[in-house]
Amino acid sequence: MRETKNGKQQAGSHLSLLLSKKRRSFAESQDIKLQISYIMEDEEKVSGLPENAYRELKEGEVYKPILSPDKQYREVTPWSVFWGLVMAVIFSAAAAFLGLKVGQVFEAAIPIAIIAVGLSSGFKRKNALGENVIIQSIGASSGVIVAGAIFTLPALYILQDKYPEITVNFFEVFMSSLLGGIIGILLLIPFRKYFVSDMHGKYPFPEATATTQVLVSGEKGGSQAKPLIFAGLIGGLYDFIIATFGWWGETISTRIVGAGEMLAEKAKIVLKVNTGAAVLGLGYIIGLKYSLIICAGSFLVWLVIIPAMSAIFSADVLTFGNDAITATVGSMSAEQIFTTYARHIGIGGIATAGVIGIINSWGIIKGAVGLAANELKGKGDAVESNTIRTQKDLSMKVITIGIIVSLIVTFLFFQFGVLHNWFHAAIGLLLVGVIAFLFTTVAANAIAIVGTNPVSGMTLMTLILASIILVAVGLKGPAGMVSALIIGGVVCTALSMAGGFITDLKIGYWLGSTPAKQETWKFLGTLVSAATVGGVILILNQTYGFTTGQLAAPQANAMAAVIEPLMSGSGAPWALYAIGAVLAVVLNFCKIPALAFALGMFIPLDLNTPLLIGGAISWYVGSRSKDQSLNSARLEKGTLLASGFIAGGALMGVVSAALRFGGINLMNEEWASSNAAEILAVVMYLVMIAYLTFNSLNAKKE
Repeated sequence: MRETKNGKQQAGSHLSLLLSKKRRSFAESQDIKLQISYIMEDEEKVSGLPENAYRELKEGEVYKPILSPDKQYREVTPWSVFWGLVMAVIFSAAAAFLGLKVGQVFEAAIPIAIIAVGLSSGFKRKNALGENVIIQSIGASSGVIVAGAIFTLPALYILQDKYPEITVNFFEVFMSSLLGGIIGILLLIPFRKYFVSDMHGKYPFPEATATTQVLVSGEKGGSQAKPLIFAGLIGGLYDFIIATFGWWGETISTRIVGAGEMLAEKAKIVLKVNTGAAVLGLGYIIGLKYSLIICAGSFLVWLVIIPAMSAIFSADVLTFGNDAITATVGSMSAEQIFTTYARHIGIGGIATAGVIGIINSWGIIKGAVGLAANELKGKGDAVESNTIRTQKDLSMKVITIGIIVSLIVTFLFFQFGVLHNWFHAAIGLLLVGVIAFLFTTVAANAIAIVGTNPVSGMTLMTLILASIILVAVGLKGPAGMVSALIIGGVVCTALSMAGGFITDLKIGYWLGSTPAKQETWKFLGTLVSAATVGGVILILNQTYGFTTGQLAAPQANAMAAVIEPLMSGSGAPWALYAIGAVLAVVLNFCKIPALAFALGMFIPLDLNTPLLIGGAISWYVGSRSKDQSLNSARLEKGTLLASGFIAGGALMGVVSAALRFGGINLMNEEWASSNAAEILAVVMYLVMIAYLTFNSLNAKKE
């Protein structure tokens, strides 16, 4: 045994020497390099992420991922591609069914990562980290394509019930999802380096963090896997009980006490907290800084704007151009005022923050365009050959040609498949190109900060703009509704893909995957997911119908409700968008992240307050000791536990929703909606907070 081991070490040393002397020649021979790396791989043991994975780098400091940039690893193999595509099909179908039936869209990245780790462990595949990243990346196309499709396209079927002349087919649904997904990938790639590398440690990337921890713990095992698995079991069971049985309430509200009920009724002042373990874990990873900013936006809406609107306009009916609004502001609940009015201020803020972000990032955009121009002139080859493996993207030449071809195909799809008018098709293409380009970085930024993509808000803005422009050029009525929704579907999917894909690329960056391989095979995942989603939506419409009440489709119903009056000549709440826009400009002037603040205004209050609680726990456990290395160990332990909460909650959320879809309802509705269930929720939530806090504080330095 000793001779063999020494022989391996000598061989490894010899090969390393050869690599250092003849790096360029070996780079030309991938087969030899692969053989070398696989020999080395056998001796490698994963010890977890580096110490500087989550913090900002010091001057001159370099982040070194688990998979060394100087070596080649198994990534794209028949195994990883096959299972990636299987995950894409399964989760596309599951997410589409559940999203439309129950109104829940779950993120597929974490459950797929858990399954990938389980498969590699079950089949005893060694050094499967690179393969698992590819499985997760291909499979995760499912969730983002589904989110893009079900927010808009079922609205076509909803409107068809009222306007029989509207026709919907598989080709329309499939092409809008496919083209949107491809455009989203291509527009994001030039910004990969900025978001995942240049901004290292500045953005929390909560979902990417949780997924990365799952993949690392699966490969590492031992000390890192145990707390994550245990926290996953606790968090998963906790969230499963809430969603399936309702033993304690999902949301705690100030209405639980008499004074709170009176405040909600008279002054429209309500505070809420979602008691889910997954959302608490999300807040921990986001941290206190961004949680405070997000909640500041939320508190402005719920504690200032909503009560002020109720007090000032109590007896008034504010339509803001929407004639469907007939109730006075005073007769609405706080939640109704939020949905009808205040949320639109958040949408205006998000859109404006996005434009400001584009202006601030103009140097990066100009650099990407310049790089593309140089490559097209044949001047980028030298730079490409010197780029290390973990920083290699698809070439700008491929991206540029890909964007041009995608836009041409989109134009032809609009002309021959939807609009049948060259001028209207050109307008549609212009809308898709400009809005997708502007909002791509917004979607990526939102995911990087809070792990939630405000795609519904941005899509709503897209639909409103598209409708107004299409009406202005003479396209209105049913034909205009179809056109606007297809355009909205392409944009919505592009933005959803951009947000989801930046998560995949950040995971790859932390672990040391090859970006170009992730980017290349993402297209295949997108194709398969788009085909699956198109088929599922078609089957669901034929089986249930979208107007029978058997399918919730809340987002699509909202889009249909907005677009119909617009295509009939009604207005949009521009005054509310303008308030949000002015607020975003002021925040930017005050050096406050406008996007995070606007996200807080748009996302419901009960989902924001747990972020603040989780962020406060993170600050607390990371600041109790004068020994900074101990603080770091505690923070890392907490990140593992929080990742377990997110992973367990995500996985069991799918199981719970699947049970409901299958007609298995174990919920005691009467108890779940009672004050007693809410009081018990307070107790259980405090137990979860205590578990996360004290277990993090118990961490020891290595």
